Amino acid sequence: MTTVGFLYPGYSAEDDYPRIEMMIDTDIRLPVVHTDIGEDAHRVDALLRMGADERLADGVGELRLAGAEAVVWACTSGSFVYGWDGAKEQTRSLAGSAGLPASSTSFAFAHAVQALGARRVAVAATYPEDVTGYFTTFLKAAGIEVVADRASGIITAAEVGTWGRDEVLALARAGDHPDAEVVLMPDTALHTVAWLPELEEALGKPVLTANQVTVWEGLRLVERKARAPKLGTLFATRH
Repeated sequence: MTTVGFLYPGYSAEDDYPRIEMMIDTDIRLPVVHTDIGEDAHRVDALLRMGADERLADGVGELRLAGAEAVVWACTSGSFVYGWDGAKEQTRSLAGSAGLPASSTSFAFAHAVQALGARRVAVAATYPEDVTGYFTTFLKAAGIEVVADRASGIITAAEVGTWGRDEVLALARAGDHPDAEVVLMPDTALHTVAWLPELEEALGKPVLTANQVTVWEGLRLVERKARAPKLGTLFATRH
């Protein structure tokens, strides 16, 4: 059995993780521990507090008890707001607290784009414009060209968590760009896993979503390969 643990801020779309576990349908287990979200706001100061080392450290003991072999901070905005170097330091601190390999959703996106062999992406974000800009800057630091970025202006994860299929498809279409090889949907508060094949069919290209890439990153950390075509192009081949 392979067990990868996730630290998830608050409660919004955490049910994507057991859904992914069922779709992979192997001996892979994906336990989730909820961290203190503090103030639910897609605002830079609130996001910096959400991703503070002490808040993440509080959840690692429970994941170790669950048998986790690696841990991923399942939050994009609560990592990329620190910048590339700051996000690196955040994961180093998390790895030290957990005594396990660690990463975050922001790095998951960078690694997943590279695994697909893509260089140009479009961003379809739920965030306000300034927060979306931090993500774009983070991707550029990874050597990824962002040809378009769409900001939806949603302030709270709670609101994002209420979005369903129609809103998710509309956001993906609005954020796409003809020059983009891949479309990125970066909010872990957004339910997307149930609609990944439909998203890719609608856009005619790979779509990377936050909870999808977070699980993929965790499996990458433990060098466990999993093929699950219903989870999109990223899981359709054994990268």
